[in-house]
Amino acid sequence: MKIIPAIDIIDGKCVRLTQGDYAQKKIYNENPLEVAKEFEAGGITNLHLVDLDGAKASRIINYKTLEKIASQTNLKIDFGGGLKSNEDLKIAFNSGANQITGGTIAVKNQELFLSWLEKYGSEKIILGADVKNEKIATNGWQEESDIELFDFLKKYLEAGIEYVICTDISKDGLLKGSAVDLYEKIKKQFPKIKLIASGGVVSVEELEKLKKLEMHGAIIGKAIYEGKISLSDLTKFN
Repeated sequence: MKIIPAIDIIDGKCVRLTQGDYAQKKIYNENPLEVAKEFEAGGITNLHLVDLDGAKASRIINYKTLEKIASQTNLKIDFGGGLKSNEDLKIAFNSGANQITGGTIAVKNQELFLSWLEKYGSEKIILGADVKNEKIATNGWQEESDIELFDFLKKYLEAGIEYVICTDISKDGLLKGSAVDLYEKIKKQFPKIKLIASGGVVSVEELEKLKKLEMHGAIIGKAIYEGKISLSDLTKFN
């Protein structure tokens, strides 16, 4: 199971939100590159980089931060947040993203999202499934839809998607545990899915549970920044 720390960017700074609420923002570092280098020095190989300004504006904004981290570390970066056009995608890949994550776009413009999958291939395109009560949420979690999670996953897995980041919004940023039961349910229904847990991961014990479920990866944010999990704790998962 891959351990994937998250760096969320607002105004070029490393921040965390609570349950996707921009009013509940905490700045952890003014320099995301510094944070990324610390992760790499601690043995981390993958990074989940989210452009929160982009998610709000519905277009890529913090690509310069992506460029810096990609050019000055060897981290394999998946990048998301507000990617809504072919131009956005081009900028993300040109700036050094190894993969991109599309969430809202996969709900609101399926045709465009599927064209990206066809053009770049399933190794490059990750489906972002942000969930509340097993329904999909969009636009940086500011809108809920009536789309059922399992129907959403089925459609895109049949279309060729392999990687899915599933975030339970009700768990995110609270340090009270992730949606282990939901992930188990997803894995039972779609055993071949490369499922990445996101939201609420708080302890090494929980990571052990996720590993037993044969998750492809686990994204960790606040637990690292708040010192609940140390980078040395994570080395055994790499």
